Amino acid sequence: MHDLVIRGALLVDGSGAEPQKADVTVSSGRIAAIEAPGTKLAARETVDADGLALMPGIIDNHTHYDAQVTWDPWCSPSPQLGVTTAVIGNCGFTIAPCRPGDRDRIMRNLTQVEGMSLEVLRAGIDWQFESVPDYLALIERRGTVPNVAAFVGHSSLRTFVMGDDASRRPATPAEIARMRSLLAEGLRAGAIGFATSTSPAHNGEAGVPMPSRLADDGELRELVASLSNAPGSVFMLTKGGHTRIDFLEDLAAQSGGPVIVAALLHNSTNPGAVFADLDAIEAARGRGRRMVGAVSACPLTNDFTLHSPYPVEGLQSWQPLLPLKGAAFVRALKSPERRNAIRAELAQPAVFRLFNGEWDKVQVVETQRASHRHFEHRSIAELAGEAGVDPLDFMLDLAIAEGLDTVFSAVLLNSDEEAVARLLRHPASLVSLSDAGAHLTFFNDAGFGLHLLGHWVRERGVLSLAEAVRKLTAEPAAVFGLVDRGMIRPGAWADLMLFDPSTVARGGKTRVNDLPAGGARLITPPVGLHGVWVNGQRVIDRNGQPVSMPSKDRWPGQLLRSR
Repeated sequence: MHDLVIRGALLVDGSGAEPQKADVTVSSGRIAAIEAPGTKLAARETVDADGLALMPGIIDNHTHYDAQVTWDPWCSPSPQLGVTTAVIGNCGFTIAPCRPGDRDRIMRNLTQVEGMSLEVLRAGIDWQFESVPDYLALIERRGTVPNVAAFVGHSSLRTFVMGDDASRRPATPAEIARMRSLLAEGLRAGAIGFATSTSPAHNGEAGVPMPSRLADDGELRELVASLSNAPGSVFMLTKGGHTRIDFLEDLAAQSGGPVIVAALLHNSTNPGAVFADLDAIEAARGRGRRMVGAVSACPLTNDFTLHSPYPVEGLQSWQPLLPLKGAAFVRALKSPERRNAIRAELAQPAVFRLFNGEWDKVQVVETQRASHRHFEHRSIAELAGEAGVDPLDFMLDLAIAEGLDTVFSAVLLNSDEEAVARLLRHPASLVSLSDAGAHLTFFNDAGFGLHLLGHWVRERGVLSLAEAVRKLTAEPAAVFGLVDRGMIRPGAWADLMLFDPSTVARGGKTRVNDLPAGGARLITPPVGLHGVWVNGQRVIDRNGQPVSMPSKDRWPGQLLRSR
């Protein structure tokens, strides 16, 4: 007898083939058979799909659950949004390897670069590890609900080897050799590859660059070339504007494995740049390089206050403000010279930056004073126009008047839907960049897959259902070497999502306080989701809610170690 049969589903198997009605059976965590509807297959559990669609579970290839997974086996909210596999360690912002004396440094950097609460990290992280093998063993020992695969992170390697100098200078040959040894150790333990960042938007505490940004080209070459000793290992890089695609193509040739170039987002003030990068990646693919460009299906929207204004922290003119606190920070915000420097930088074109002076896309979400309530849900451009002042001055003066507690929301990138449609259809693009687990109080794109299926398939018709499912499942499985995942076929692992194509979507964002130490985060509930299974075990019920799992012995997720 089978463990599970799902009857009468519209099967969208991940291959890109036309959907068809079928009965799907599961035994011992794997797909046992796919039969025509109406067969009399017996199982311990039967689900009547009644025309709902069944697809492989979503593979979220760009998450930051590295800290959260040590206290939250669910990696919430991802499974509730259809995700059955999460790849962690992206951008190289990992928490292993880490010496005990560097823990506070690692956490403080995460509060800045990934918008995490220091109180939450201190209360939540289980530090029963130092090396990457120890960290992977901890994840496996504690158990997870979704499957998890992990990168070795460049910034953590540098911090472990170089200490305070990691964010100050390039590494010496001896230090690079030590990093190579630690990387090899992590790969042997099952890490899927190596991740780094050269993005100027990636700063640690007090605006100090994240360690990987100090690496020179020689260091990157040495580390990426060592991946050739672990065939199939993935190299992932979040690219700064100075990092050229032809340089990354050279690295792809040296490593022989897949190279993921992030974060390729459309900038309305420099609209051709992202397509130039994708076209260059496609040309490299034509020369035999295994390269893809990570794109997002979602507009990049941030909620923020001036206490932590992530959208502008990558500006060079903002850098002097990053180490400042309290009254010194407010004095700098009031400085006409500083404001003029910010305005001057925003007036200049840039290959890539998060905020580009599009004040019509910055909105006041929540004010602290009753006299300012009429500002809420209106754009800074509109409000500044009415007041007859410059938009930057209006935003900063409002925030200062409210003790920096005013909540703003900015649509930063990917706001042009026609352009995003082109990104999604580009042959070199990989649907990615949810950032799940990071920026928890700023935004939540963990539901990117439901958004793709609802908005881009049903509402816009940009992709067919079969093609969108392939992009969320089989395609990332192939890039990351996730064997027997990403497709519904006999012998494959039964990572499954049952949904209604006529209603599937991500819901509106709400704020909850369920993190360690009572920390807050934004969530977006699922719409039209009727079940999620990980390795054949149901984790989300017919109402889109988590299934009770009282014991870790019932948590179905696997640590997906490299081949």
